Amino acid sequence: MTASLNMSRLGLCLQTWATDVREGFIEITRHSLALFGLVVVIVSLGFLARPSLQTAASEMLLGWLQIRQTEAVEAPVASNAATRSTTQSLSNLTPDQAAVTRWLSRKYRVSSEPLGAMVAEAWSLGERSQLPPSLILAIMAIESRFNPFASGSQGNVGLMQLEIKAHAEALGQFGGPLSAFDPLTNVRVGVRHLQSLLQQTSSLEEALALYGASSGQAMESQYVDRVLAEQKQLEKVTEKQNTAALVTKTPAARL
Repeated sequence: MTASLNMSRLGLCLQTWATDVREGFIEITRHSLALFGLVVVIVSLGFLARPSLQTAASEMLLGWLQIRQTEAVEAPVASNAATRSTTQSLSNLTPDQAAVTRWLSRKYRVSSEPLGAMVAEAWSLGERSQLPPSLILAIMAIESRFNPFASGSQGNVGLMQLEIKAHAEALGQFGGPLSAFDPLTNVRVGVRHLQSLLQQTSSLEEALALYGASSGQAMESQYVDRVLAEQKQLEKVTEKQNTAALVTKTPAARL
């Protein structure tokens, strides 16, 4: 009997406690809503009293919405460094560039479109660095045969066979070590390296010998000869193209 009475009292206490908690929660919620309403009223009165605040707030909100909309519409797309801006139609090349691209495509069995992008880049870099485009292309040909994923025995990679650790600072400007596999980045860093070697030496042959040593070429003297021979062949291609263009433009003699 006593146990039943104790259980009844415990149940009553628990019920009273639950009721108090519920009523306390409701009371706190009411006060919170009232406080929130009061803040809204005060802010609204402030905006009404000072139109400049309302304009500034509207502009801030609109700007935030526009940013969010841009982020939603223009979601980041993973870029592929191997295909980014590395194709070029022959129709978009100059006659000299197109002739060189066709010649290299046949010799090294490389598709003309990605090769055309490398030829155009060599011309662009040649203008900025005062290096013959034929020399830049000759180095690419001997170093990698225009394979952007070529890897040497000493860990050199890419079209110009760069040593990633040695060029870490330069590659860092283009996104880090993996950018060495981006054809355009590889060529640009390689040309910078060649320029630096030319400033350190007194002749092109010496600079090429150092370049060959840094890229892991075993026979430096043969490397220099191969690069210069390839350059001469490329220059003959452009000379032949210029001669053909001159003949086409020259009017036939009248009989």
